[in-house]
Amino acid sequence: MSIVLPFLAIAVAGALAAYHRMPLLFWALLSAALLTGSAFAGANPVALWIAVIGLVLITVPLLIAPFRRSAITTPLLKFYTRILPPLSATERTALEAGTVGFEGELFSGKPKWNELLDQPKPRLSAEEQAFLDGPCEDVCALIDDWEITHERADLPPKVWDYLKKHKFFGMIIPRQYGGLQFSALAHSRVLQKLASISTTVSSTVAVPNSLGPAELLLHYGTEEQKNHYLPRLADGRDIPCFALTGPHAGSDATSIPDYGIVCTGKWNGAEVVGIRLTFDKRYITLAPVASVVGLAFRMYDPDGLLGEVKDIGISLALIPRDTPGLEIGRRHFPLNVPFQNGPVRGKDVFVPLSALIGGPDMAGQGWRMLVEVLSVGRAISLPSNATGAMKIGALVTGAYSRIRKQFGLSIGRFEGIQEALARIAGHTYAMSALTLSTAAAVDRGEKPSVPSAIAKYHATEISREVVKDAMDVHGGKGVILGPRNYLGRAWQGSPIAITVEGANILTRSMMIFGQGAIRCHPWVLKEMQAAQDPDRAAGLRAFDHALFSHIGFAISNAVRSFWLGLTFANYGSAPGDKYTARFYRKLNRYSANLALVADTSMLLLGGKLKFKESLSARLGDVLSGLYIASAMLKRYEDEGRPSDEQPLLAWAFHDRAHRIELALSAALRNFPIRPVGWLLWLLVFPFGRRAQAPSDRLGRRAAALLMSPSAARDRLGEGVYLTPGAHHPAGRINAALAKAILAEPIERKFLKALKNSDIEALEFEDQLSEGVKEGWISADERRLLEELRKITMDAITVDDFDPVDLAAGKRSVTARVEKAA
Repeated sequence: MSIVLPFLAIAVAGALAAYHRMPLLFWALLSAALLTGSAFAGANPVALWIAVIGLVLITVPLLIAPFRRSAITTPLLKFYTRILPPLSATERTALEAGTVGFEGELFSGKPKWNELLDQPKPRLSAEEQAFLDGPCEDVCALIDDWEITHERADLPPKVWDYLKKHKFFGMIIPRQYGGLQFSALAHSRVLQKLASISTTVSSTVAVPNSLGPAELLLHYGTEEQKNHYLPRLADGRDIPCFALTGPHAGSDATSIPDYGIVCTGKWNGAEVVGIRLTFDKRYITLAPVASVVGLAFRMYDPDGLLGEVKDIGISLALIPRDTPGLEIGRRHFPLNVPFQNGPVRGKDVFVPLSALIGGPDMAGQGWRMLVEVLSVGRAISLPSNATGAMKIGALVTGAYSRIRKQFGLSIGRFEGIQEALARIAGHTYAMSALTLSTAAAVDRGEKPSVPSAIAKYHATEISREVVKDAMDVHGGKGVILGPRNYLGRAWQGSPIAITVEGANILTRSMMIFGQGAIRCHPWVLKEMQAAQDPDRAAGLRAFDHALFSHIGFAISNAVRSFWLGLTFANYGSAPGDKYTARFYRKLNRYSANLALVADTSMLLLGGKLKFKESLSARLGDVLSGLYIASAMLKRYEDEGRPSDEQPLLAWAFHDRAHRIELALSAALRNFPIRPVGWLLWLLVFPFGRRAQAPSDRLGRRAAALLMSPSAARDRLGEGVYLTPGAHHPAGRINAALAKAILAEPIERKFLKALKNSDIEALEFEDQLSEGVKEGWISADERRLLEELRKITMDAITVDDFDPVDLAAGKRSVTARVEKAA
């Protein structure tokens, strides 16, 4: 023991310093103090001297900065420069676009939770709330989704007119140009409300307020372009679309074959320098009704009219619909969710240079422009639409499960239904928090490139899971399409959101971790920038600082991962209350795990890591899980730590923790260098994978929240359209829940008496009459049971049709008119 003691002292000092991220000098001093103590404790003198000499040989060269830079850092910098994977201009642009928010802390291995919890609670302004309560509520009342999706395959004129009149297409446009200038939170809430009654309408409103001409003009347009287009876009005189995707360039947008040749031509009777465009685009939302087309193309100047550069690069232009040669094609029909969508083509379409967004100065800057604004639009549109659909699905499925009865019981009493309801409730809670978090980030002035990818991927994927569970609970009610069906179109259309704005497979396997590993890592991007600094002396100093900080960071995460694994993250400081502190400690552990595995992957795989898409996807899942769980805890704190919300928070958190450990497990079991994977497993899972999926008991508590009115249920469904109406069956069912619950004890009393009687009446009305006569129920109670029967029939009734009424489009409307006549 006396021989081991000096080395144990150094190891303990190192572990303490690494865990708490103390500087090297602190480790040296602490080691010296412990070695002194070990000497008094009877340590072997030879072992003690060896330990002291080793400590000096390690620390002194590292603490003397000039010696360290010349003897250690300089050769390492040369080696690093040789192995640094080359980045294309487009990759560099994507990496440098956007900002880093709290997701950077999650990559640190030791998140500073106060940076999250000190952020102000997102709030709507009085004007924004009035819009939601007024115009947004009113347009929802105008919507008949069956008319939109089956009879017209379009919004009716009254809805189009209302959206334009009340500037739904100008939410992101400043007031000085006639827009609403809403916050990202208000923008998100409007889309959620619209999506809760019609995803066709919400998609129609989302596109002009997302990646498109308005957003691009606000950031890059000339004053002349802004003054001309923005007022017209705000009030709906112009309907925009943006043409990026084509048959040969979908997710690989940088490879677009569409081109524009700089040349001279006639424009408004004058000979001007312009661009002759040839392009073939498809899947362009709003194209069939667009009056102005935003176009991405590659710009060439073979004759040198603008300078010496021949291949100018990706550029963006605005083209009025009536431009000669521009062809708006026929409509696509995306899975019975008939938002306007179609192809856009053109051959030798001539436009002046002033058609370039931002004018000639922005020629060739199109890719940078796109990636910089994409993070903002993608953080709002699809996540908000998905969240609105999940919220209404959760509320109405809970109400339906309470009202619908089989075998004499509400179907919500059956454990199989409760499992589905728990998933619906927990997933909706998680995605609501995620959507709120990304909207808040935009309102703080961030361009959240990584969180927007997380939100887009997970909100749309989880929405598909929620609607699947809702369909399973509803059974035939969800299958039979018609005016009474409020789920079928959401089920049919769920793959659309999965596919657009970056296919989810691509987003998960390449974007979330691919961007996050460099953008969010505290040192990797700094090392890369230092290695490429043209000022060699400054670059060496910066690289030296980043490199040794990175080494300390990696050692710290290894120690923290192992210690937090050994202790099951049960100890350590954490924010929150008695209920949530354990959740923060778990996230501290997973943050250290992610940082450790990510660092090891980047170190050993280098440039090959971007081709290890399965590994990248799984590490992206870990980062996503951390971000989503953090958003849930932030929401819980912002709401004042409501105890009635705890079943939802707990279910969603345990589900996320389980998914995080599954992703880590899969990453390590399939790590390309097997011995390294085994070592990492020991550090990350010293006692094996421990997190479990939410328990049945917790699931029953979460499911129960959906089936009874409560403040927690109201918060879960906050902001969706719930007003009952002839064209809103989901609103009617949700409104009927309280009445159905009120009648339940009377129903049980009546059915029990009926079962024990010898009454032979078969019709419900006759049975009620006998019940009043026999004194089982009062006249008032009879009326409650009659209303319950009416409520139940409204909830379970499905549509049937005359065959001619199922003919789509104009023929269906004509047939109805002829039939009425």
